[in-house]
Amino acid sequence: MKTNQNYCVILAGGIGSRLWPLSTEDKPKQFLDLFGTGRTLLQQTYERFRRFIQPDHIYISTNLRYLPLIEEQLPEVARAQIIAEPVRRGTLASVALSSLIIAAKRDAQANVICSPADQLIADEETFREDVLGGLEFVANNDRLLTMGLTPTRPETEYGYIQMGDDVQDEFFRVKSFSEKPAREYVDMFLQTGEFLWNSGLFVYNVQTMLRQLRKQVPAYQVELPRMMEELAKSEERKVPEFFSVLPNLNIDYGVLEGNDNVYVQRVRFGWVDLGTWGTLHKDLHGKSVENLILNTDSLLYNCEGNVVSLPDGHMAVISGLKDFVVAEENGVLMICPKNDTSLIRKLRAEALLKMGITKV
Repeated sequence: MKTNQNYCVILAGGIGSRLWPLSTEDKPKQFLDLFGTGRTLLQQTYERFRRFIQPDHIYISTNLRYLPLIEEQLPEVARAQIIAEPVRRGTLASVALSSLIIAAKRDAQANVICSPADQLIADEETFREDVLGGLEFVANNDRLLTMGLTPTRPETEYGYIQMGDDVQDEFFRVKSFSEKPAREYVDMFLQTGEFLWNSGLFVYNVQTMLRQLRKQVPAYQVELPRMMEELAKSEERKVPEFFSVLPNLNIDYGVLEGNDNVYVQRVRFGWVDLGTWGTLHKDLHGKSVENLILNTDSLLYNCEGNVVSLPDGHMAVISGLKDFVVAEENGVLMICPKNDTSLIRKLRAEALLKMGITKV
């Protein structure tokens, strides 16, 4: 495998609504320094990949409204490597456009690792080894590849991948995907030993991805040639004018699920999905009784299992609270059971409506 054919696409266009009120549509979680490290999640993700992928081979896919944030936080990234979409059409459209740009403008045989911008990774050397192994696999096999992790607990907020036959060491054919299954199914999954957590990381050769898009999504049979024609005569960063007519689908539903050409790599690195307040606490604190304090001055008494995050200059003084999230940002203070994602979603919608914000 030629390492100079390795590319990375970082997906940085989501709004991170499940970590509201810290994560807002104006400044989602990928642009935040949640842990007081001095680096945002996006900056950490970029730095993680540039250690083994050429900086000019790293692309950022985002929404146009976040272009100023990305230029501020990643000034070293050339504007041509930032793909700023005018509307949100789901991760499938982002992957399709990024793949076309890389194939048309850079390397028609590029191998790509596509990553969310908002994950924490432990053991970055193992991460590098696993990702390079995945890139080598797709360079030599006409397959789409997703990455899965051995579950450490019965978690209902994660997606699961069922492993089928192994094709080589730590690479398996995918039998099924299950998105946020009920607890009874999760218990069964863990008993069988056949299921992995879906990391949201996936790897592919651009030609394989483009073929699968045409095969799996009928609209792309028409739109891919149009996009290729328009990209061929335009500057690299230009988003085709008809991008908004693409199907609004996520990559999992659009191409990966139900596709017999998808494989999973069982990876070894540590991984934290910063998706919800509840999973954030579980992943960063193995002991449920511990409180997770995110870069906040606090005094807690007789408290267990809480997540606390307040702005600079604010102090939390809390007594007798268990399994709650206490989070304040942008003039909004939320105090809510940390594991009740449906309630948090409801509270967010009602609060935004009260503030006169109807577009969420």
